[in-house]
Amino acid sequence: MPMRHDTISDVLSIIKNAERVGKKECVTPASNLAKQMLLIMQKEGYIGKFEFIDDGRSGKFKIELKNKINNCNSIRPRYSVSYRDFEKWEKRYLPAKDFGIIILTTDKGLMTHKEAKEKKVGGKLIAYVY
Repeated sequence: MPMRHDTISDVLSIIKNAERVGKKECVTPASNLAKQMLLIMQKEGYIGKFEFIDDGRSGKFKIELKNKINNCNSIRPRYSVSYRDFEKWEKRYLPAKDFGIIILTTDKGLMTHKEAKEKKVGGKLIAYVY
């Protein structure tokens, strides 16, 4: 598994490719940000359980796939957004209204764009999943 500098992109492309070929699980590089993102994806029902595997380096996640992801990717550059602008970004990254999630980092932690709207907080876009 070649490592680049963007763990989030690596994690999402591994998940996307594994889902595409119908695998039941996959192994991705681990980081705190990736863990928070996986927890959101799990809560939203896109992936099953995942566990941390200590490999003596930064570690890996073993992720149970549910075959529910059509597409997912990291968003680069990490645009700063106000909670008022989410509609524009939803149109850009999601195929339909209320279909899929945009994950963003805020000063209140990682959350979906829906939660951020409710809490009226902005942040930086990290990824989208649908």
